[in-house]
Amino acid sequence: MANEGKLIVAGPFMDDQPIKGIFIFNVSTIEEAKKLTETDPAIQAGSLVMELHPWYGSAALMQTVETHKKLQKKSFTD
Repeated sequence: MANEGKLIVAGPFMDDQPIKGIFIFNVSTIEEAKKLTETDPAIQAGSLVMELHPWYGSAALMQTVETHKKLQKKSFTD
């Protein structure tokens, strides 16, 4: 989804709370976001339940995926 420009940010929350993590999608509708979340194995298995909320953020977030690719470790030996 990130390579397709649909998933901008994703990750777990680091505290022990009922909400376990976040996805920020680049989509036009809640329905499109719902279809994307339904592909997640944890959602499919019922171990996580998704809450969907419309949100607006900086256009600069669109650079997150490309910046991540430049900064991420390629292997444990990097």
